[in-house]
Amino acid sequence: MPFPRITAASHFDVGTAGTIDRFTNENLAGKLLDIGVRPGSRLRIIRKGPFGGSWYVKIDRHCLALRRQELACIMIK
Repeated sequence: MPFPRITAASHFDVGTAGTIDRFTNENLAGKLLDIGVRPGSRLRIIRKGPFGGSWYVKIDRHCLALRRQELACIMIK
């Protein structure tokens, strides 16, 4: 059985979901952990904001707006 592919969350399309595996940026990881984004949580892309500025995501039962660079440091499996 092959291992699941790990991809940055910013490469996902609207409606795609996955499980947070890890973070690639320590500075942003601290901020994300503070707002409740944790490895093992389910993440689903709800919609993209105009001009790609912010992305609306649902993490477990919470809806958040994240910048593209914050989303790019979240690795999803």
